[in-house]
Amino acid sequence: MSYVRRAAGGAIAALLAATALAGCGTSASSDDGAKGSGPWSFVSGNGKTVKLDQTPKRIIASGAEAAALISFGIKPVGIYASTTIKDDPNLKGLDLSGITILGETWGEIDVEKAAALKPDLIVADWWPAEKAYSGLESGVKASSKKLADLAPIVGVAQGDSIEALAQGYEKLAASLGADVDDPKIAADKKAFETAKAAFKKAVAAKPGLSVLAVSPSDDVLYVANPKYAPELLDFQRWGLDVINPDKPDKGFPYWENLSWENADKYQPDLLLIDDRAYASTLKQGEKQPTWNNIKAANAKAYAPWPAYWMHTYGEYAEQLTQLTAAITKADDTRA
Repeated sequence: MSYVRRAAGGAIAALLAATALAGCGTSASSDDGAKGSGPWSFVSGNGKTVKLDQTPKRIIASGAEAAALISFGIKPVGIYASTTIKDDPNLKGLDLSGITILGETWGEIDVEKAAALKPDLIVADWWPAEKAYSGLESGVKASSKKLADLAPIVGVAQGDSIEALAQGYEKLAASLGADVDDPKIAADKKAFETAKAAFKKAVAAKPGLSVLAVSPSDDVLYVANPKYAPELLDFQRWGLDVINPDKPDKGFPYWENLSWENADKYQPDLLLIDDRAYASTLKQGEKQPTWNNIKAANAKAYAPWPAYWMHTYGEYAEQLTQLTAAITKADDTRA
Protein backbone atom coordinates (compact mmCIF):
# COMPACT_ATOMS: atom_id res chain seq x y z
CA MET A 1 0.00 0.00 0.00
CA SER A 2 1.19 3.46 -0.65
CA TYR A 3 1.56 6.21 1.87
CA VAL A 4 0.10 9.69 1.65
CA ARG A 5 2.62 11.53 3.72
CA ARG A 6 1.51 14.61 5.57
CA ALA A 7 4.23 16.84 4.27
CA ALA A 8 5.03 19.12 1.37
CA GLY A 9 7.36 18.01 -1.33
CA GLY A 10 7.09 14.33 -0.43
CA ALA A 11 8.78 14.42 2.98
CA ILE A 12 7.84 11.44 5.13
CA ALA A 13 5.66 12.00 8.18
CA ALA A 14 5.22 9.44 10.91
CA LEU A 15 1.71 8.11 10.52
CA LEU A 16 0.72 4.68 11.69
CA ALA A 17 -1.10 3.48 8.71
CA ALA A 18 -0.91 3.54 5.13
CA THR A 19 -2.47 4.08 1.85
CA ALA A 20 -2.06 6.88 -0.46
CA LEU A 21 -3.87 8.69 -3.03
CA ALA A 22 -3.11 10.10 -6.25
CA GLY A 23 -6.07 11.64 -7.51
CA CYS A 24 -7.35 13.06 -10.60
CA GLY A 25 -6.50 10.07 -12.78
CA THR A 26 -9.14 7.50 -13.53
CA SER A 27 -9.27 4.05 -12.00
CA ALA A 28 -7.60 1.38 -14.06
CA SER A 29 -9.67 -0.79 -16.29
CA SER A 30 -9.07 -4.48 -16.81
CA ASP A 31 -9.88 -6.95 -19.47
CA ASP A 32 -11.43 -10.09 -18.09
CA GLY A 33 -8.19 -12.03 -18.38
CA ALA A 34 -8.11 -15.77 -18.00
CA LYS A 35 -10.13 -17.50 -15.33
CA GLY A 36 -7.29 -19.31 -13.61
CA SER A 37 -5.26 -20.40 -16.66
CA GLY A 38 -3.03 -18.83 -19.26
CA PRO A 39 -2.48 -16.77 -21.24
CA TRP A 40 -3.23 -13.83 -18.96
CA SER A 41 -3.38 -10.06 -19.34
CA PHE A 42 -4.42 -7.05 -17.36
CA VAL A 43 -4.58 -3.33 -18.13
CA SER A 44 -2.82 -1.74 -15.18
CA GLY A 45 -3.45 1.63 -13.61
CA ASN A 46 -0.72 3.29 -15.64
CA GLY A 47 -2.57 2.32 -18.82
CA LYS A 48 -0.09 -0.36 -19.84
CA THR A 49 -1.16 -3.93 -20.54
CA VAL A 50 0.77 -6.68 -18.78
CA LYS A 51 0.70 -10.05 -20.58
CA LEU A 52 1.91 -13.40 -19.25
CA ASP A 53 1.93 -16.86 -20.74
CA GLN A 54 0.21 -18.28 -17.66
CA THR A 55 -2.14 -16.86 -15.05
CA PRO A 56 0.10 -15.76 -12.16
CA LYS A 57 -0.12 -17.75 -8.95
CA ARG A 58 2.74 -16.51 -6.78
CA ILE A 59 1.76 -12.95 -5.95
CA ILE A 60 3.45 -10.37 -3.77
CA ALA A 61 1.15 -7.50 -2.85
CA SER A 62 1.19 -4.22 -1.00
CA GLY A 63 -0.87 -4.27 2.20
CA ALA A 64 -4.24 -2.82 1.18
CA GLU A 65 -4.09 -4.52 -2.18
CA ALA A 66 -3.29 -7.83 -0.47
CA ALA A 67 -6.38 -7.38 1.70
CA ALA A 68 -8.48 -6.83 -1.40
CA LEU A 69 -7.15 -10.02 -3.00
CA ILE A 70 -7.68 -11.99 0.21
CA SER A 71 -11.31 -10.83 0.30
CA PHE A 72 -11.73 -12.67 -3.01
CA GLY A 73 -9.97 -15.79 -1.75
CA ILE A 74 -6.59 -15.08 -3.36
CA LYS A 75 -3.75 -15.46 -0.85
CA PRO A 76 -0.47 -13.73 -1.74
CA VAL A 77 2.83 -15.43 -0.96
CA GLY A 78 4.23 -12.16 0.38
CA ILE A 79 3.03 -8.81 1.69
CA TYR A 80 4.85 -5.54 2.22
CA ALA A 81 3.09 -2.98 4.41
CA SER A 82 3.64 0.63 5.36
CA THR A 83 3.06 0.09 9.06
CA THR A 84 3.03 -2.79 11.49
CA ILE A 85 0.58 -5.49 10.47
CA LYS A 86 -1.31 -5.18 13.75
CA ASP A 87 -1.92 -1.48 13.09
CA ASP A 88 -2.76 -1.75 9.39
CA PRO A 89 -6.52 -1.08 9.05
CA ASN A 90 -6.68 -3.34 5.99
CA LEU A 91 -4.91 -6.34 7.46
CA LYS A 92 -6.25 -6.39 11.02
CA GLY A 93 -7.99 -9.66 11.77
CA LEU A 94 -7.03 -11.38 8.51
CA ASP A 95 -5.54 -14.85 8.44
CA LEU A 96 -2.01 -14.21 7.20
CA SER A 97 -0.62 -17.62 8.09
CA GLY A 98 1.75 -18.87 5.44
CA ILE A 99 2.30 -15.37 4.04
CA THR A 100 5.81 -13.91 4.26
CA ILE A 101 5.91 -10.36 5.61
CA LEU A 102 8.43 -8.38 3.58
CA GLY A 103 8.26 -5.06 5.40
CA GLU A 104 6.27 -3.13 7.97
CA THR A 105 7.71 0.35 7.40
CA TRP A 106 6.97 2.67 4.50
CA GLY A 107 9.77 2.63 1.96
CA GLU A 108 11.49 -0.47 3.33
CA ILE A 109 11.00 -3.81 1.53
CA ASP A 110 13.17 -6.89 2.02
CA VAL A 111 13.82 -7.58 -1.64
CA GLU A 112 16.17 -10.50 -0.94
CA LYS A 113 13.40 -12.26 0.98
CA ALA A 114 10.93 -11.32 -1.77
CA ALA A 115 13.17 -12.84 -4.42
CA ALA A 116 13.24 -16.13 -2.53
CA LEU A 117 9.45 -16.32 -2.95
CA LYS A 118 9.89 -16.45 -6.74
CA PRO A 119 6.91 -14.19 -7.51
CA ASP A 120 5.34 -14.10 -10.94
CA LEU A 121 3.31 -10.95 -10.22
CA ILE A 122 3.40 -7.94 -7.91
CA VAL A 123 0.12 -6.18 -7.11
CA ALA A 124 0.16 -2.55 -5.99
CA ASP A 125 -1.97 0.55 -6.51
CA TRP A 126 -0.88 3.00 -9.19
CA TRP A 127 -0.78 6.63 -8.00
CA PRO A 128 -1.20 9.03 -10.94
CA ALA A 129 -0.04 12.09 -9.02
CA GLU A 130 3.26 10.44 -8.16
CA LYS A 131 3.41 8.23 -11.28
CA ALA A 132 4.47 5.27 -9.17
CA TYR A 133 3.18 2.06 -7.63
CA SER A 134 2.63 1.59 -3.91
CA GLY A 135 5.92 1.23 -2.10
CA LEU A 136 7.97 2.42 -5.05
CA GLU A 137 7.34 6.16 -4.85
CA SER A 138 9.85 8.96 -4.47
CA GLY A 139 11.61 8.68 -1.12
CA VAL A 140 11.65 4.88 -1.02
CA LYS A 141 15.03 3.27 -0.45
CA ALA A 142 16.82 2.36 -3.68
CA SER A 143 17.26 -1.20 -2.44
CA SER A 144 13.48 -1.51 -1.94
CA LYS A 145 12.76 -0.30 -5.47
CA LYS A 146 14.55 -3.38 -6.79
CA LEU A 147 11.30 -5.21 -6.01
CA ALA A 148 10.19 -4.07 -9.47
CA ASP A 149 12.92 -6.22 -11.01
CA LEU A 150 11.44 -9.46 -9.67
CA ALA A 151 8.15 -9.62 -11.57
CA PRO A 152 5.67 -7.51 -13.55
CA ILE A 153 3.62 -5.05 -11.49
CA VAL A 154 -0.09 -4.40 -11.94
CA GLY A 155 -2.72 -2.61 -9.92
CA VAL A 156 -5.77 -0.42 -10.05
CA ALA A 157 -5.21 3.34 -10.15
CA GLN A 158 -6.38 5.43 -7.27
CA GLY A 159 -8.80 7.67 -9.12
CA ASP A 160 -11.98 9.53 -8.28
CA SER A 161 -13.90 6.82 -6.42
CA ILE A 162 -13.31 4.10 -3.84
CA GLU A 163 -16.31 2.32 -5.31
CA ALA A 164 -14.49 2.20 -8.66
CA LEU A 165 -11.30 1.05 -6.90
CA ALA A 166 -13.17 -1.88 -5.34
CA GLN A 167 -14.63 -2.73 -8.73
CA GLY A 168 -11.15 -2.66 -10.26
CA TYR A 169 -9.79 -5.16 -7.76
CA GLU A 170 -12.82 -7.35 -8.33
CA LYS A 171 -11.89 -7.44 -12.03
CA LEU A 172 -8.29 -8.24 -11.19
CA ALA A 173 -9.36 -11.02 -8.84
CA ALA A 174 -11.65 -12.47 -11.50
CA SER A 175 -8.78 -12.47 -14.00
CA LEU A 176 -6.69 -14.40 -11.47
CA GLY A 177 -9.35 -17.09 -11.16
CA ALA A 178 -11.37 -15.91 -8.14
CA ASP A 179 -15.06 -16.67 -7.82
CA VAL A 180 -16.37 -13.13 -7.64
CA ASP A 181 -19.94 -14.45 -7.46
CA ASP A 182 -19.27 -15.95 -4.03
CA PRO A 183 -22.20 -15.26 -1.61
CA LYS A 184 -19.85 -13.43 0.80
CA ILE A 185 -18.89 -10.95 -1.92
CA ALA A 186 -22.56 -10.49 -2.83
CA ALA A 187 -23.37 -9.82 0.83
CA ASP A 188 -20.59 -7.21 1.07
CA LYS A 189 -21.87 -5.47 -2.06
CA LYS A 190 -25.42 -5.43 -0.69
CA ALA A 191 -24.18 -4.02 2.62
CA PHE A 192 -22.31 -1.31 0.72
CA GLU A 193 -25.36 -0.33 -1.34
CA THR A 194 -27.48 -0.21 1.82
CA ALA A 195 -24.88 1.92 3.62
CA LYS A 196 -24.56 4.25 0.63
CA ALA A 197 -28.34 4.79 0.51
CA ALA A 198 -28.41 5.55 4.24
CA PHE A 199 -25.48 7.97 3.84
CA LYS A 200 -27.24 9.85 1.03
CA LYS A 201 -30.42 10.07 3.10
CA ALA A 202 -28.55 11.47 6.12
CA VAL A 203 -26.75 14.02 3.95
CA ALA A 204 -30.00 15.12 2.29
CA ALA A 205 -31.48 15.72 5.74
CA LYS A 206 -28.59 18.13 6.57
CA PRO A 207 -28.27 20.28 3.44
CA GLY A 208 -26.30 22.99 5.26
CA LEU A 209 -23.73 20.69 6.84
CA SER A 210 -20.12 21.34 5.87
CA VAL A 211 -17.19 19.07 6.65
CA LEU A 212 -13.43 19.36 6.49
CA ALA A 213 -11.03 16.41 6.32
CA VAL A 214 -7.83 17.02 8.26
CA SER A 215 -4.74 15.35 9.67
CA PRO A 216 -3.30 17.33 12.58
CA SER A 217 0.42 17.15 13.35
CA ASP A 218 2.61 18.93 15.89
CA ASP A 219 3.70 21.58 13.40
CA VAL A 220 0.99 21.80 10.77
CA LEU A 221 -2.70 21.21 10.24
CA TYR A 222 -2.93 19.21 7.03
CA VAL A 223 -6.19 19.88 5.19
CA ALA A 224 -7.10 17.19 2.69
CA ASN A 225 -7.64 18.07 -0.94
CA PRO A 226 -10.64 16.00 -2.15
CA LYS A 227 -9.30 16.08 -5.70
CA TYR A 228 -6.74 13.51 -4.58
CA ALA A 229 -8.89 11.62 -2.09
CA PRO A 230 -11.33 9.26 -3.84
CA GLU A 231 -13.43 8.61 -0.75
CA LEU A 232 -13.93 12.36 -0.29
CA LEU A 233 -14.88 12.66 -3.95
CA ASP A 234 -17.44 9.91 -3.39
CA PHE A 235 -18.85 11.83 -0.43
CA GLN A 236 -19.10 14.98 -2.51
CA ARG A 237 -20.73 13.05 -5.35
CA TRP A 238 -23.32 11.75 -2.88
CA GLY A 239 -24.19 15.26 -1.72
CA LEU A 240 -21.90 15.98 1.25
CA ASP A 241 -20.35 19.45 1.34
CA VAL A 242 -16.69 18.52 1.79
CA ILE A 243 -14.68 21.74 1.74
CA ASN A 244 -12.05 22.06 -1.00
CA PRO A 245 -8.96 23.91 0.28
CA ASP A 246 -8.04 26.80 -1.96
CA LYS A 247 -4.23 26.53 -1.76
CA PRO A 248 -3.05 22.90 -1.89
CA ASP A 249 0.69 22.42 -1.70
CA LYS A 250 2.11 22.65 -5.22
CA GLY A 251 4.70 19.93 -4.70
CA PHE A 252 2.41 17.48 -2.92
CA PRO A 253 -1.19 18.47 -3.70
CA TYR A 254 -2.89 15.98 -1.43
CA TRP A 255 -2.95 18.67 1.27
CA GLU A 256 -3.09 22.35 2.06
CA ASN A 257 -0.62 22.89 4.87
CA LEU A 258 -1.90 25.39 7.44
CA SER A 259 0.23 26.78 10.24
CA TRP A 260 -1.50 26.50 13.58
CA GLU A 261 -1.79 30.28 13.65
CA ASN A 262 -4.09 29.93 10.62
CA ALA A 263 -5.89 26.76 11.70
CA ASP A 264 -9.25 28.53 11.72
CA LYS A 265 -9.09 29.44 8.02
CA TYR A 266 -11.98 27.06 7.33
CA GLN A 267 -15.01 26.75 9.62
CA PRO A 268 -16.73 23.39 9.06
CA ASP A 269 -19.61 22.00 11.08
CA LEU A 270 -17.90 18.60 11.28
CA LEU A 271 -14.23 17.63 11.23
CA LEU A 272 -13.20 14.36 9.62
CA ILE A 273 -10.02 13.25 11.36
CA ASP A 274 -7.45 11.03 9.61
CA ASP A 275 -8.17 7.65 11.16
CA ARG A 276 -4.90 5.89 10.31
CA ALA A 277 -3.87 6.76 13.86
CA TYR A 278 -7.07 8.39 15.04
CA ALA A 279 -6.47 8.79 18.78
CA SER A 280 -2.92 10.12 18.52
CA THR A 281 -3.75 12.31 15.52
CA LEU A 282 -6.69 13.88 17.33
CA LYS A 283 -4.54 14.41 20.42
CA GLN A 284 -2.03 16.33 18.30
CA GLY A 285 -4.82 18.69 17.29
CA GLU A 286 -6.41 19.09 20.71
CA LYS A 287 -3.17 20.17 22.36
CA GLN A 288 -2.81 23.15 20.01
CA PRO A 289 -3.91 26.52 21.50
CA THR A 290 -5.74 27.45 18.29
CA TRP A 291 -7.57 24.13 17.85
CA ASN A 292 -10.76 25.40 19.47
CA ASN A 293 -10.81 28.40 17.14
CA ILE A 294 -12.28 25.96 14.65
CA LYS A 295 -16.04 25.80 15.19
CA ALA A 296 -16.28 22.04 14.87
CA ALA A 297 -13.25 21.46 17.09
CA ASN A 298 -14.69 23.66 19.81
CA ALA A 299 -17.90 21.63 19.67
CA LYS A 300 -15.91 18.35 19.56
CA ALA A 301 -17.78 17.53 16.37
CA TYR A 302 -15.41 14.87 15.11
CA ALA A 303 -15.71 11.74 13.01
CA PRO A 304 -13.06 9.30 11.78
CA TRP A 305 -12.07 9.80 8.16
CA PRO A 306 -11.05 6.54 6.42
CA ALA A 307 -8.06 8.21 4.83
CA TYR A 308 -6.56 6.57 1.77
CA TRP A 309 -6.85 2.92 2.78
CA MET A 310 -10.20 1.35 1.77
CA HIS A 311 -10.21 -1.17 -1.08
CA THR A 312 -13.21 -3.43 -0.53
CA TYR A 313 -17.00 -3.20 -0.45
CA GLY A 314 -17.11 -4.56 3.09
CA GLU A 315 -14.70 -1.95 4.45
CA TYR A 316 -16.59 0.82 2.71
CA ALA A 317 -19.93 -0.33 4.12
CA GLU A 318 -18.56 -0.23 7.66
CA GLN A 319 -16.99 3.21 7.26
CA LEU A 320 -20.06 4.73 5.61
CA THR A 321 -22.26 3.47 8.43
CA GLN A 322 -19.97 5.07 10.98
CA LEU A 323 -19.86 8.37 9.12
CA THR A 324 -23.62 8.38 8.58
CA ALA A 325 -24.13 8.22 12.35
CA ALA A 326 -21.81 11.22 12.82
CA ILE A 327 -23.60 13.22 10.13
CA THR A 328 -26.98 12.48 11.68
CA LYS A 329 -25.70 13.69 15.05
CA ALA A 330 -23.91 16.80 13.75
CA ASP A 331 -25.24 20.32 14.21
CA ASP A 332 -25.60 22.09 10.87
CA THR A 333 -26.92 25.38 12.25
CA ARG A 334 -24.80 28.41 11.52
CA ALA A 335 -23.43 30.46 14.38
